[in-house]
Amino acid sequence: MINDLFQFNQKSLIQIQPCEYSVKFLEREFHHSSQSHPTRGISHCNCAQRISGSQQQNKHVLRVRELTKTTMENQESSMRGSRWSLKGTTALVTGGTRGIGHAVVEELAEFGATVFTCSRNEEELNKCLNEWKEKGFSVYGSVCDASSPSQREELIRQVASAFNGKLNILVNNAGTNVRKPTIEYTAEDYSKVMTTNLDSAYHLCQLAYPLLKESGNGSIVFISSVASLISVGTGSIYAVSKAAINQLTKNLACEWAKDNIRSNCVAPWYTKTSLVEQFIANKEFVDEVLSRTPIKRIAETHEVSALVTFLCLPAASYITGQTVSVDGGFTVNGFSGLFK
Repeated sequence: MINDLFQFNQKSLIQIQPCEYSVKFLEREFHHSSQSHPTRGISHCNCAQRISGSQQQNKHVLRVRELTKTTMENQESSMRGSRWSLKGTTALVTGGTRGIGHAVVEELAEFGATVFTCSRNEEELNKCLNEWKEKGFSVYGSVCDASSPSQREELIRQVASAFNGKLNILVNNAGTNVRKPTIEYTAEDYSKVMTTNLDSAYHLCQLAYPLLKESGNGSIVFISSVASLISVGTGSIYAVSKAAINQLTKNLACEWAKDNIRSNCVAPWYTKTSLVEQFIANKEFVDEVLSRTPIKRIAETHEVSALVTFLCLPAASYITGQTVSVDGGFTVNGFSGLFK
């Protein structure tokens, strides 16, 4: 029995079953009692017999088992809860007053994160901040044009000040698009899309790196697009900018893993945002989109923000370097005309 006790002590906490713990605990206490009081000492065999034969001791055993089981269940529940919580973490979400960015801010805040966001529109930003305050969310913000290097630098200074030099989560969401045939793009079009979509995200990662590292547990999430994975007809510059984001995701995941910083990417298909309002208002266009989308509907912003938030959670701590599509099956849909 003593050998069993030594084997028991060598187990990790999560390997011990509640009933096993309670019985071994009692056996150990009786063993120590016999050593401390030789005149009352009894053999381990007799001790076991007396435990089983005594109604009072049996009640004590059952009580210990009950308390131990409850304690371990509470510990397991607490561990599960912590994996699905962002309480105590800090986040920066660019472009957080509209569309996917707005949904991301709200979801992160709902999971307990303190969030800082930015927008080019001061009136829109203040309106959102007031709404979030009424909801009880801890959200701060400032006016920033993410395409401006100097404004990006000022943004990170404000974030560092607000969060005491630490940042757990960076969501690079700000983006734009110009839809034209490739031969019609101008140099200005190219510069606008690449600066907003790629340059800003790249630079913000550089600027935020010390804060992410200092947090001890950093997570970067980029908002890409299925256009980075397959051709969607127009918007070649947009596709190039988002494909570059996908590769940046992989590079940072490998380069910054040593600093406990993860990097992932979310690639949505058509989602109900202001960026695509004019297109989803066109019934013929929507019918064409849905004919190629197995789930047969346009995505809601919360369906994208849910994945973004998951990738920031402790539950996703071993996921890095990935680009995950939120597309209703669009990117995996081949010829599907036989069984319509």
